[in-house]
Amino acid sequence: MGIKRDIYWRIAIAFIAMVIFAIIILWKIFQIQYVEGDRWRAMADSLTTRYIAIDADRGNIYSSDNRLLATSLPTFEIRFDSKTKGLEEEYFNVTVGKLADSLAWLFRDRTSENYRSELIDARKNSEGYHLLKREISYTQLQRLKNFPIFRDGQYKGGLIVKQKNKRTYPFKVLANRTIGYVRDNGTKPVGLEAQFNDYLNGTKGKRLMQKVSGGNWMPVNDDEGLAPKNGKDIITTIDVAIQDVAEHALLKTLLKNKANHGCVIVMDVKTGAIKAIANLGIDKKDSTYKELYNYAIGEAHEPGSTFKLASMLALFEDGYKKLTDTINTEHGHKLYGKQVMKDAEEHGESRVTVKKCFAISSNVGISSMIYQSYVNNPDKFLKHLRDLQLDQVVGIEIPGEQRPYIKNVKDKFWSGVSLPWMSVGYELNITPLRLLTLYNAVANNGVMMKPYIVHLIQEYGQPTKEFIPIVLNPKICSDATLLSLKEILNEVVISGTAHNLFNPYYSVAGKTGTAQITNVGGGYKDKVYQSSFYGYFPADAPQYSIAIVINAPSTGVYYGSAVAGPVFKEIADNIFSTNLDMHPSIEKDTTSYNVTLPIVKTGFSSDLKYLVNNLRIPFANVEEGTWLQQVVNKKKVELISSNKIVIAGVVPDVKGMGLRDAIYLLESSGLQVKVDGKGVVKNQSLPAGTKILKGAFITITLNT
Repeated sequence: MGIKRDIYWRIAIAFIAMVIFAIIILWKIFQIQYVEGDRWRAMADSLTTRYIAIDADRGNIYSSDNRLLATSLPTFEIRFDSKTKGLEEEYFNVTVGKLADSLAWLFRDRTSENYRSELIDARKNSEGYHLLKREISYTQLQRLKNFPIFRDGQYKGGLIVKQKNKRTYPFKVLANRTIGYVRDNGTKPVGLEAQFNDYLNGTKGKRLMQKVSGGNWMPVNDDEGLAPKNGKDIITTIDVAIQDVAEHALLKTLLKNKANHGCVIVMDVKTGAIKAIANLGIDKKDSTYKELYNYAIGEAHEPGSTFKLASMLALFEDGYKKLTDTINTEHGHKLYGKQVMKDAEEHGESRVTVKKCFAISSNVGISSMIYQSYVNNPDKFLKHLRDLQLDQVVGIEIPGEQRPYIKNVKDKFWSGVSLPWMSVGYELNITPLRLLTLYNAVANNGVMMKPYIVHLIQEYGQPTKEFIPIVLNPKICSDATLLSLKEILNEVVISGTAHNLFNPYYSVAGKTGTAQITNVGGGYKDKVYQSSFYGYFPADAPQYSIAIVINAPSTGVYYGSAVAGPVFKEIADNIFSTNLDMHPSIEKDTTSYNVTLPIVKTGFSSDLKYLVNNLRIPFANVEEGTWLQQVVNKKKVELISSNKIVIAGVVPDVKGMGLRDAIYLLESSGLQVKVDGKGVVKNQSLPAGTKILKGAFITITLNT
């Protein structure tokens, strides 16, 4: 009995222990499943599945006429899930060669045998996320989806497609620094891409991914997750046609003059909208010109003579000077303290009107007027500069605008010569965009507009934010001052330093600038120059204002008219020729049709008679055997002899002649001829009727 009892007790104890252990296990299962279940499930999911961020499609950037300046195009990454359950071994072995042939044909980067070996090795190693190709196009993807094996999709053919968006600029380097860029390598965005990054970026989405062998992740279901919200589009004020001609004209003058860098800005007068902004600088790596920096907004420098417009505004506004007053230019040399002020160009004038002083860009004349008027109260002059906001940034949407520097009398660098030197554009720094804003205000009848380059932000074609023109100053000066400013700017082109921009088709107003660039550490001994032109056209009804600044031309030519002027002319000619609204209207005469009679060059009678007869032009008074010139006659081309043209022993009058006739007459008279320009003779260095010295030189200036 004792043995049986012991056995029963042992069995009972073992059973009770097992029951207790079972209860503990059941309790733990219950605790894990229901009490701690959420935590453990989350931990398991975090190890095998996760959500990854999906980039939104970045918004586009458009020109003012809706041409794409920046967009994101999809590229695709192709991977092969070699262990997908739907891909049967026999089918793979039979078909892999055809797939390899197709891949080799499509990408042309490896042989068919290379692709075949790669696919077989991936299958053998059970790779679930094997990379085949990065950055293939949408067209290539569509072809690839029809290849053997891959045409069966992800679960039967193992094809995994991962989409990425790549930023593309359809016009390549056009306005590159202004539009800016974004890159995957972590480089900080620049330009509009940076300033409007939050709008362009959109909102990222999420996608559920599952971990597969090899540590790779693949999507569980393409439809599962939170879809991204695409970025908004930016509509700029840039005109692609104007931008293109601005860049080409700038590049042409940089190459011709071997300059270091330069910039161009084209602005709509009425609104302040930037139609073009070009920046090119020499790349020392390969000696080519590229958009390395946005000089138009990021480089504040001493502008030189183009700043004289602000000085003249102060003089006129305070009533110190009027156009007809005269000023002594002292033959282009004046001493201020120990510093000598010189005129940039020799003009040989001693006393001129204020109007002509500005037209010939006399540093001595302008500085003398400012010094005499404000030497006892320089703050009065400086206040004009501050009222014109020349000491402030304009607030353009592109990042990187440099703040101008205008001295004041308390500045530690202020000296007794600061006032005259500031009046002609030295001892101060200002950006091209800031100074152009002043010229644009004069063109806009005194209304100063804020320059802007973004017109609209839109989402799915619908506007969400509009940028309207902003008036910075409704009236920069009195009407009388404004008329005087327009007149002196016109005179610069009519008879002054920018006469090479004068043309019979549209009027131009503006100011040339030739400034010496300070050396590193100060001073101007290196004789490095900056050439510029600021102006607007048509001068009688301005539509566009333009700034051109060329830094360090190195061929010996550095005057603003010769270096920057041609850039203005090429841009203005292009705009005028393609904008019929700028052309004068032609009123139809229903009563009669009058042919406009031509202007005939002065020439010999037989030549002129042959010309007008063959062109069937009515003419009168053709005298044989003599030199003839045209007189005004609305009905006929009237040609009369000129007694002044050929007189023995004296210089002939060749004005109005073509080059061939002029050279013939002058050389026949014993003179040696130098020619400047092309077209019709406008001026001759030796006046007609003066006595001829055999072998003397005469220069004739031609102008079309």
